[in-house]
Amino acid sequence: MLENQSDLFEEQELGTRQAPLAEKLRPKVLDELKGQEKLAAPDSLLAQMIATDSYHSFILWGPPGSGKTTIARIIEGSSSLRFIHFSAVMSGIKDVKAVMKEADYLHRTAGERSLLFIDEIHRFNKSQQDAFLPYVESGAIILIGATTENPSFEVIPALLSRCHVFVLEALQEEDLAEILRRGFKELDLKIDEEVIGWMAQNSGGDARRALNELELIQGYLQENPHPEIQVLANALAKKTMFYDKNREEHYNLISALHKSMRGSDPQAALYWLARMLEAGEDPRYVVRRMIRFASEDIGLADPNALIQALAAKDALLFIGMPEASNALAQAAVYLATAPKSNSLYKAYGAAAEDARKTSHYGAPLNIRNAPTKLMKDLDYGKGYKYDHDSEHKYHYEKYFPEQMQEQVYYEPGEFGFEKDIAKRIAWWEKLRDR
Repeated sequence: MLENQSDLFEEQELGTRQAPLAEKLRPKVLDELKGQEKLAAPDSLLAQMIATDSYHSFILWGPPGSGKTTIARIIEGSSSLRFIHFSAVMSGIKDVKAVMKEADYLHRTAGERSLLFIDEIHRFNKSQQDAFLPYVESGAIILIGATTENPSFEVIPALLSRCHVFVLEALQEEDLAEILRRGFKELDLKIDEEVIGWMAQNSGGDARRALNELELIQGYLQENPHPEIQVLANALAKKTMFYDKNREEHYNLISALHKSMRGSDPQAALYWLARMLEAGEDPRYVVRRMIRFASEDIGLADPNALIQALAAKDALLFIGMPEASNALAQAAVYLATAPKSNSLYKAYGAAAEDARKTSHYGAPLNIRNAPTKLMKDLDYGKGYKYDHDSEHKYHYEKYFPEQMQEQVYYEPGEFGFEKDIAKRIAWWEKLRDR
């Protein structure tokens, strides 16, 4: 039966010499795994499982090229347990069910447990995932799932509750650079740190992608060991800028954009926005930061700032890149030139701190809803005054918990729309004092 299944890890018939570079350099032991230091630490749960050959079901969640399949390969090579592997892309649930029944038979008749590795487990729908449950519960199989999607949303709760989740991170540029150096040596290419740095920066944290692209340009690098970066970018059909030897990193660039907008410099904001977009930065990441900025650094000084940022997000999702670059530029200029205030940001921070300290305080009875007779009998809502029935549509109540004094978290700034908000608050305070 198994001979007919798709084997992710089958040895290539052409031999090791003709195997893809990413396969040649795949780590054989956990110590060699790059970019996942916590996960691969000697005292980690995963390392202990491998060292003792004693496994519990788990899911590997991480972006492409972060090491999920490599971990499964390491387990396959070191475990004494029967190891079965499937790709949810290439195999149907019918195939998996047949193998699980066989594993169940071996478990009942010989006490033998099986490790079942399902790559891209999120590709199985939730009703299909139900098929795993009886065999995981009986102990016939130990499930190892791999997914690029958040298992909280893509794996059924009953199955997820029986699995530990190991989170893998996208590889950092330093780790990718080290992997690429090994690739250069394996291909007998002259080391060029500028090329390696550029490739590491533009591989999106994906080691497999980095090595695959190195193979694509192998011939060119043999003839041109120190090429122009833009020539390589054109060969790989990638949007990029010239690689800077100072290697300004992803977070430095987004920080520069954020601070340029905060500093009300639309020209610099446009520059840093273009630096990121032209280098191939994910525009969804950029617009997420703009949305955050609109509330953190502008807030109610200009409520339209958030509307502009959300409109840029909608434009991006609707028309895509590169057309949406102008919408992002519009948002960046608007945010940079809007009046600034962090009053709302500070107010929520102070309220959140109090909320954490006083989460056991109940809401006052008079401002609770009372949809049932029992709740009314318990005085829920008793004595509440409906503001619309009062003069000026305002009636003072204490809305904080009874155990707390009233607090002032939000203090309007002096610019933009917050000047009007300050007048409104002052008016309500005057009515309250009356």
